[in-house]
Amino acid sequence: MPVLGSRVSKLFGVMLVVLSVPSCGGTDFVKTEYEAEPLDHSRDWIEGGPTARAPAQVAPPTGQRRADTFRNTYYDFPAEGAGKKDAKVFDASCKAISDVTKEFHDKVCLQGSGKLATGQTISFAKRDCTCAAECPKSGQKICFEALDPKQFPSGRGAMGQPVTPLRTLAVDDATIPLGSVVYIPEYEGLPKPDGSSHDGCFIAEDRGSKVQGLHVDVFTGDPATTKSWNQAVPSNGGVHVEIGAPRCAYLKKQ
Repeated sequence: MPVLGSRVSKLFGVMLVVLSVPSCGGTDFVKTEYEAEPLDHSRDWIEGGPTARAPAQVAPPTGQRRADTFRNTYYDFPAEGAGKKDAKVFDASCKAISDVTKEFHDKVCLQGSGKLATGQTISFAKRDCTCAAECPKSGQKICFEALDPKQFPSGRGAMGQPVTPLRTLAVDDATIPLGSVVYIPEYEGLPKPDGSSHDGCFIAEDRGSKVQGLHVDVFTGDPATTKSWNQAVPSNGGVHVEIGAPRCAYLKKQ
């Protein structure tokens, strides 16, 4: 009589649970009127599916285009203007960095980085700061770090490196690993502020708490550029990505 185990044994797949550790640096919050809502997969926001974050996605092999549609949004780098200094920004130890206008405070606590009227650059350092005023749109209390504006003219990303307008992407690093170069064909040919055309190449070097799953958030660096790019490639319209695209290898940082 055949052994029962030999007739009923089967192979079962093993589920791999990918755990990601949050970074203490970089952008990690909501963004402007083109802000990222707390959705994850493109099929959720296109088809009206659930908004709860799904398990982390596994990145495809280098140079492989994702078949999925990625959600696309934009963020920029606010500069403080003139006006009454009726708010403050603090560092992670709750020491005041500067008095600022409330308008600037309400923008920089969403964007994560910005330039003070003095020319000083500040970037996200810590959330849930008891000393900080609540951000109106996100409800978060953000503390900042004062940075050298020569080294970080547009702020700092999640990798601790300067972010670059129209090159830096904020991503969910469980879907697109930080440091990956990314080609997005929908952005190829779009005009840059210097009059040249964009080649569609970006580098994933920032995060956002609302950037989850199949979602890329393009750092424009300037509200005017955000507006023009949003007109050309509307937020939430969906884009395709090629992670590790050879054509974008020149952006790879050591």
